[in-house]
Amino acid sequence: MRTILVLNPKGGSGKTTLATNIASYFSIKNKKVTLADCDPQASSQDWLNLRSDKQSSIYKAVLTQSNLKVSKDTDILIMDTPAGVTDKRLIKFLSQAQTMIMPVIASPIDIRAAEHFIEKLFSLKTTINHKIKIATVANRVREDTLIAAKLEYYLDKLKLPDGKRLPFVTMLRQSQNYIHAAERGLSIFELPPSKTYYDREQWEPLLRWLDSTRSQPNN
Repeated sequence: MRTILVLNPKGGSGKTTLATNIASYFSIKNKKVTLADCDPQASSQDWLNLRSDKQSSIYKAVLTQSNLKVSKDTDILIMDTPAGVTDKRLIKFLSQAQTMIMPVIASPIDIRAAEHFIEKLFSLKTTINHKIKIATVANRVREDTLIAAKLEYYLDKLKLPDGKRLPFVTMLRQSQNYIHAAERGLSIFELPPSKTYYDREQWEPLLRWLDSTRSQPNN
């Protein structure tokens, strides 16, 4: 089972939007997908409850006493994490995953919070043992703004402790399509392509990365 972690301790970064759309993408590809909502706000679970039986199946992970119960035949587990993750929970999340996606929105506060979190993340490098593959996504971006350009520049220059570049895979715009999809338990991949062409185009680099060996640890 492959586990993809969507994580940023800063609230409002759009983790649920990423998690639900990634889950939908893989379910459409006929993978058995389980979506784990680890956030007390339960936004991902609400999305699943809105989902029609006519759509591709996405299963729920049952959370009991901070432990996840996931079907053994799950191909891909997507974990939507809460804000304000403690060091202990952070280590637990990281130890369970092969891939981590960190969404960052374009605001000075969020960029500074991302800097602090990445420092903390890299301080745990001996704990996670470099096995997890991490990438960043600029999320909810208002295009052609100065702060969007600043965020893009910042994420593009991020490096790992060993000097290698931390992958910055794509920039996703702030779009009403995500709201319209979420209201119906859908993803943008389940809305008409004519209405979501540009959004799908922005997702392509992230999907290619997730489908590639670059997003998974070497065995």
